[in-house]
This record gives sequence, C-alpha cells and structure tokens, in this order.
Amino acid sequence: MNWQPLTDAEQLEAIKKESFEHPVLIYKHSTTCSISSTAKARLERQWDDTQGISAYYLDLLRYRPLSNAIAQEFDVEHESPQVLLIRDGQCVYNESHFAIRFDEVLGHAI
Repeated sequence: MNWQPLTDAEQLEAIKKESFEHPVLIYKHSTTCSISSTAKARLERQWDDTQGISAYYLDLLRYRPLSNAIAQEFDVEHESPQVLLIRDGQCVYNESHFAIRFDEVLGHAI
C-alpha cells in the first residue's frame, strides 16, 4: 500500500480535484491508539493496488487542525481511526474503528 502523507490543508483541494479522476481514500490515524493501529493493519492487508484508489495518511496527533479541516470540508463528524472515501469532490463513505474494511471502501469506490 502506497500511503501519501497528508500534512497540509492545501492538499484537500488537490484531493478533491484528484477524486474526479479516481476515488481517494483518507485514513485518519492516531499513532498512540491500538484500535487505530489494528484497523490500519487490517486495511493494509486487504488493500489491492489494482483498484485505482489513491490513499492518503493523516497522523492525527501531529496534524489535529487538519483533521478538523477534513471534517468540516467533507461534512463528517471527526472520529479516530477513520476512513473517508472521496469521489467527485464529495465524501461518499466514511467509517471508523473496527468497521473499517477494504471491501466496504471498494464497494463505494465504484
């Protein structure tokens, strides 16, 4: 899985534009939370790079204001860990904790 670091609010506009070409996944991760680490590992084990989904990784503890900007920009309640799937500039799917599953992400990517 090829994570792209998400470190700046300006990237959100680029992600929205990119999502018109193919779906984009944002993973909000807390580096001190065992649930977050487990959910991330499960997602990585299930990931299939052939599906054409870009993946961005947000270190929630280092970039908390950016997490808040994501919640506001895509009109979702902040959770951790959390995945958001962005398609055509909109969040079409979000989930948190152990409900994060690649098959669900993929089902909303089509």
